[in-house]
Amino acid sequence: MAANQDKDGANQDHAHHRVIPNVLGTVEQSVVQRIEDFNDPRQEWRRLFSELYGTFLLVVVAAGGGMMGQAFPGVISRTAAVVAPGLMVMGIILFMGKISGAHLNPAVSIAFALRGDFPWRRVPGYIVVQLIGATLACLLLQGVIGVSATYGSNYPAAGYTAGAAFLMEALLTMVLVSVILGTASGAQNVGLFGAFGVGAYIALAGLWGSPISGTSMNPARTFGPDLASGNFSDYWVYVAGPLVGAAAAVGIAFILRGAGGGRSGSGAAQGALFTEAAEEEKP
Repeated sequence: MAANQDKDGANQDHAHHRVIPNVLGTVEQSVVQRIEDFNDPRQEWRRLFSELYGTFLLVVVAAGGGMMGQAFPGVISRTAAVVAPGLMVMGIILFMGKISGAHLNPAVSIAFALRGDFPWRRVPGYIVVQLIGATLACLLLQGVIGVSATYGSNYPAAGYTAGAAFLMEALLTMVLVSVILGTASGAQNVGLFGAFGVGAYIALAGLWGSPISGTSMNPARTFGPDLASGNFSDYWVYVAGPLVGAAAAVGIAFILRGAGGGRSGSGAAQGALFTEAAEEEKP
């Protein structure tokens, strides 16, 4: 009798030891599957990390040009400083645009939402991580280069009013967002090749528009160096200008193509993770 009880106890212990690995294996498989399931709406953290990382890289280049120019006078020309962000944006869209849509800019996130291609509930999260990414970039640059992030920010040029800079930022951003919405809509959707159009425009805008306003076109791009340096002089220009320009671009897109960018517009705005597709455009 005692022998049978000992045998039963041994069997139960053996079964218990088999159950534990099975349970742990099931939990591990569930976690791994959730991480790999790009259609799971709980994967929003991937989008947010993508936006933080992308904005970080953009601002490292955009603010870094001015800061490196201050640290090494005569080494970096204005042409190089304004073309570099366009090239960086091109690369970012190509390597991670399918994850989050590669907005990298609060004005772009709001424009996509106004257009109906991006859920409004995701906008606050995108904007917060864009601001964080820009700030981290400038804190890193200050620590490495050893000059104030003020040299990497945007301010109205001497002799020009904040109002003039505001109008320039609104104009430049209106065209930028028009390019973004246009290359992500219906028959004009060119997929990842839209990166070349967007990157080229950013470089072009910098070449002719930077002397007056610095060609920010992006509230996050200017917020980062301003926060890192503690200098928010005329920052309203670089919030109001891009937002007004983005809203105007959405209105122009409506005139040109009607409401919404269709399924292709939704895919471009949201990336490939749990895309909530808008209705197809009507011919």
